[in-house]
Amino acid sequence: LYSREEVTAERGENLALGTVVGRDSETKFIRKLDLAAKTGAQIAIGAVIMPQDVKNNKAVIAARTAILADHAIIWPANITEEQKQTAIEQLEGRGIIIRKGV
Repeated sequence: LYSREEVTAERGENLALGTVVGRDSETKFIRKLDLAAKTGAQIAIGAVIMPQDVKNNKAVIAARTAILADHAIIWPANITEEQKQTAIEQLEGRGIIIRKGV
């Protein structure tokens, strides 16, 4: 069970299935979670559940009320455990729960 949302990704983002994303508050485009950003893209708002269409930059994300398997989530390469926990809490605030998958 999940609530999906079609979104427009920043051109060239190449959002793969499971990628944790944030929304740039200036452009309103979805981007990979960027922990160094100061534009909103550093706040986890969902995870990609249908990969980005490179023709129109559309992707589908689990935006709220979802249960996701931890092994299917793609985090930024440089994320620390503390940053990951913060992002998980941000997702939980939207009703997105990450569970240990089998």
